[in-house]
Amino acid sequence: MMTPRTALRFVLATSVLAGAASAVHAADTALPKLKLDPARTTVSGLSSGAYMAHQVHVAFSDHVAGAALIAGGPYHCADGKLETALARCMAPADGKGPDIEALARHAIDAAKAGTIAPLSGLAGDKVLVLHGKADKTVGESLSRDTAALYRELAPKAVLHEDLDRAFTHTFPTESAGASCETATAPYVGKCGFDAAAEIFADLYGKPPHAAKEATGELRSFDQDTFRPDGADDFLGAKGYVYVPKACAAGKTCALHVAFHGCQQNADTIGETFVRDAGYDRWADAYGVVVLYPQTRATMAPLNPKGCWDWWGYGGENYDTRDGAQMRAIAAMAAVLGAPLR
Repeated sequence: MMTPRTALRFVLATSVLAGAASAVHAADTALPKLKLDPARTTVSGLSSGAYMAHQVHVAFSDHVAGAALIAGGPYHCADGKLETALARCMAPADGKGPDIEALARHAIDAAKAGTIAPLSGLAGDKVLVLHGKADKTVGESLSRDTAALYRELAPKAVLHEDLDRAFTHTFPTESAGASCETATAPYVGKCGFDAAAEIFADLYGKPPHAAKEATGELRSFDQDTFRPDGADDFLGAKGYVYVPKACAAGKTCALHVAFHGCQQNADTIGETFVRDAGYDRWADAYGVVVLYPQTRATMAPLNPKGCWDWWGYGGENYDTRDGAQMRAIAAMAAVLGAPLR
C-alpha cells in the first residue's frame, strides 16, 4: 500500500511535467479512414510518453516498425508498482536501477504467453533513444537501460543513442516553447534543436525539405468511443490527429503516434504540444499522419498529472496488448487504417 509520504512525493515529484490549466472543448469530428501503409507505423514520446511508446513498440512489434524515446526507461521497469516507478525508474541512486536481464526474461516470457507480440517483430526496427544532459527529472541511466534492453531483445534493431545534447526535461524545438535551460511548463523548450526532425529522420530516413509551417489539418476526435468494452481507459474526452493535405487527398501515408508527457495533455496545456512540438511540418514532408492521443488526470487511481500508464494504475495487464490504454490506441490506429493487432 502506498504511504502518505509516497503519495505526496508522487504529486510533487513524479517523472514529468507540471503546467498551467487549459479548458478543452468538445471534439470536432470522428477519426478519418485514410490510406495508410501498416508496415510503416512508428511511435515516439517524452518521459511517461516515452515509457508508453516503448510499451506499444514492444507489445505490438509485429505491427510497429520503430520508436523514438526521449527521457524514458525500459519496458516493464515499474513491475506494476508505483513505489518502484518512483524509485528505480525515475532517478535511481547508488546503482539501484532496473535489472535488465530480469526485464528481458519478463519480455521473453510475455511473448511466449502471447500477451505481447513475438519479439522477432523487433528485428530490424529503428530505435532512437534521446536524453538531455541537463535533465534532472529522469536519470540518464534509464535511457541507457532502455537501449540495453533493446540490445538484449533485438540485437538486429537499428539503434541510435543520442545522449550528449544539453537540454533539460523537455521536448526540444528550434524556437518554440519555454526556455530550454529549466524544465518548466509546457515542457516544450526552445533549445535550438529540432527533436521532431531527428525523430522523423531516424524512423523514416533521410529528411526531405520541410516548410516552415504545417499546411495540413489538425483535427480533434472523441476518444471515449475507443474505450475497450466500455471500461475506463483514463484517457481524455478529446484526442488529436494531424492529417497532411496529401494524405487527406488519398496518398498512401504512414502513421506515427506521438505520446505527450505527464501534465502535457490537452486538459492542462491545450494544443501547445500538438502544435508546437514540431511534428506536423515534418509530417507534411514525409507523408505521415500523426496521432496525438490524450490522457486525463485522476485522483482515483492516483494519477494527478495525467501520466500514461506505465506502472499499472489501470490494471495489472497495463503494458500488454490487453491493457486498457494499449487497446484504445490500437483501436484508434485501426480506424485510421493501420491496425496494430
